[in-house]
Amino acid sequence: MSGKFTPKVPVKLEKPKDDPFTSKDLLKFDGIQSDKIYVAIKRVVFDVSKNPKAYGSGKGYHCFVGKDASRGLGKSSLSAEDNDPKISYKFDDLNEKETKVLNDWYTYFEKRYNIVGKVIDLD
Repeated sequence: MSGKFTPKVPVKLEKPKDDPFTSKDLLKFDGIQSDKIYVAIKRVVFDVSKNPKAYGSGKGYHCFVGKDASRGLGKSSLSAEDNDPKISYKFDDLNEKETKVLNDWYTYFEKRYNIVGKVIDLD
């Protein structure tokens, strides 16, 4: 794998956890209802709490928090439509380019943020 996703400053990550999250549980981790900020990609939940400048309330990527944001990330979309929790986890219909973008985002997150669990109740 290319080093293009390797952080400039090394990140010490904890051992990945496999805690179960329902999509309803995940909604609470939005940086507002909880001090924790979680984003799921391909049903894997990442703790992005250490980056509130990007994912905090009112920030550019806040539309991705508290849900599986696979669709919006794959489409490089901040739109409410692509990030609606009713469909935001769906990525099986993304085209080849969008699937590559989604996989790149997954790799980016995997190298920077702790994995805290998996979403268990999506299609």
